[in-house]
Amino acid sequence: MRDLLFGFDVGGTKIELALLSLQSEVVWRKRMPTPKEDYAATLQTINDLLEDALHALDLTTPPVIGFGIPGCLDPKTQVVRGANSQVLNGKALKADLEARLKTRVVLENDANCLTLSESVDGAARGMQTVFGVILGTGCGGGVVFNGQIWTGANHLAGEWGHTPLPLALEKEKRSKACWCKRDNCLERWLSGPAFKEEHELSSGQSMAPALVVEAMRQGEPQATLSFDRYVDRLARGLAQIINTLDPNCIVIGGGMSNVTELYPALRRQIMHYTFAPAENTQVLQALHGDSSGVRGAAWLGRSGLG
Repeated sequence: MRDLLFGFDVGGTKIELALLSLQSEVVWRKRMPTPKEDYAATLQTINDLLEDALHALDLTTPPVIGFGIPGCLDPKTQVVRGANSQVLNGKALKADLEARLKTRVVLENDANCLTLSESVDGAARGMQTVFGVILGTGCGGGVVFNGQIWTGANHLAGEWGHTPLPLALEKEKRSKACWCKRDNCLERWLSGPAFKEEHELSSGQSMAPALVVEAMRQGEPQATLSFDRYVDRLARGLAQIINTLDPNCIVIGGGMSNVTELYPALRRQIMHYTFAPAENTQVLQALHGDSSGVRGAAWLGRSGLG
């Protein structure tokens, strides 16, 4: 039980801790609700989860713990920026966690963690260049080369969700303000809430994304149109990634990733927007589902063992 990897996924609705063996087996895991708008309570919840794991398995504090968050550390100031869980923004989260937990903390963006997880032992296992996407309450991206996260010079690599919708149609040029204080970010078109919002705008019906998808499966015309528009917008966004990065694989996680009809539709539609046919880029659903983030956070601690 000595060589276990500890990973936290700190999200807007839940905080999860998972312990992985070096053979990728989940040895222990637990989730708790994320305290709303309360940074101190968030730190306490993390501490409580760690204490629960140590007590349950009769362990001591590990030498390193990985954390995935919906933002990143600014490389200059070392405070969180760009988190859609905005209570984290401006906070010295890494330093605060290390002081509270009395161990080394490795902190990464949650989309980077998903991409790492899927590259290590998931849908993109063994692939050289992987772009990971989270389509949930937000819209994130991450990049992994040869099994290592690529963050870039400014820790901006993969911030695809806060780039504009490409090749916007005339009716898509209306202002859609994003929480990041810019207009028309992909997050405002491709997140789960954006899918719901666009369906309501075109149909007059307020429906949860899962209900829109179910109506589409029943052949309801307005839901089918909303889904087709969503696929086209997502295809435009991913085509820009293929034109720039040309990855071996794009792996998709988050709530919208569970719509199985997305994948064959995307493969057809992306071809309309890439500079040349992208036949060698696979578009796959995350194998580990909503566990990919916490698994990737645990894999961050590999360097702390041995």
